[in-house]
Amino acid sequence: MFNPSRDQARQFFFEAWQKRRDSVPLTALEAIAADIISKHPEYHTILESREQYAGRDFLPEQGETNPFLHLSMHITIAEQVSIDQPAGIRNAVQQLTQHLGSLHDAEHEVMDCLAETIWQAQRGHTAPDMRIYLDCLEQKLGAKK
Repeated sequence: MFNPSRDQARQFFFEAWQKRRDSVPLTALEAIAADIISKHPEYHTILESREQYAGRDFLPEQGETNPFLHLSMHITIAEQVSIDQPAGIRNAVQQLTQHLGSLHDAEHEVMDCLAETIWQAQRGHTAPDMRIYLDCLEQKLGAKK
């Protein structure tokens, strides 16, 4: 199972973006990451400043979004959709994409549900409950109709 450290995960994003900028061949996963990064111009400066941001903490209590976590969640959602796990995620993302007109916007909606599911699991010291995740997505779909 792929379980990188915080530093390894960050290096992966720095390197994928550098390779994209240098027109160097990318692995399949690097290509996915670089495509996601390209849709987030607000993170380009960070990913082009490895020395400054490699070890930096991004504190939500100070209103900061962790760009590496955000990008990682995009990759997680893309992988979940590609294998339809949890079952039904692919359909939910397709429906959200239709309602919102953008896969990227749909992924951000899904990300809210994924974050909530992870938070609930951490709070309860349990494995993530896919029912919570899918219920959250169903609520979002219902709100979009």
